[in-house]
Amino acid sequence: MGIELTKMSRKELLELRENIDLALKNAEQRERREALEAAEKAAAQFGFSLSELSGEARRSTKGTKAKPKYRNPGNPEQTWTGRGRKPQWIHDALKAGADISDLEI
Repeated sequence: MGIELTKMSRKELLELRENIDLALKNAEQRERREALEAAEKAAAQFGFSLSELSGEARRSTKGTKAKPKYRNPGNPEQTWTGRGRKPQWIHDALKAGADISDLEI
């Protein structure tokens, strides 16, 4: 390329590095755009959208609450999904002789 790095000052080298980092970032964004366009075109040739093939159209269940499976007969506001640690009221009911199926909703 013809750039004499050994003759450049530290300040010039830092400036060059910043320019290279910016150019690399821009090149990566451009290449990503081109790759996305090519992938969308290839998917369209088969009659699909890229989101259909990548699974983006599917609804994520992450972050949704599970429905309660058990209810405290003494306090109907207290429920448990059956996941994680058992609440104290479950332990108390089991010690009192109740079956876990008795607490099901």
